[in-house]
Amino acid sequence: MTEKTARESKFKSRIPEETREHYRNAREEMRKGLETLFPAGFIKHHRAARKEVLLAWRSMLDSVIEDIDKKIA
Repeated sequence: MTEKTARESKFKSRIPEETREHYRNAREEMRKGLETLFPAGFIKHHRAARKEVLLAWRSMLDSVIEDIDKKIA
């Protein structure tokens, strides 16, 4: 069982399906609302920038893990 599946199972047993459905709908409506506030180009660049930030963090973490592995070996 993947971590996501395990986490979803945990929530399914504690949070009613109706509540989770309302949350999903609210999130989707919020996303649609934000997209109407900003031009399409902004949304596209924002997503690209978010991806680049995550890639930068990944690179930094990979470097730290590499350093730790060198010290252990």
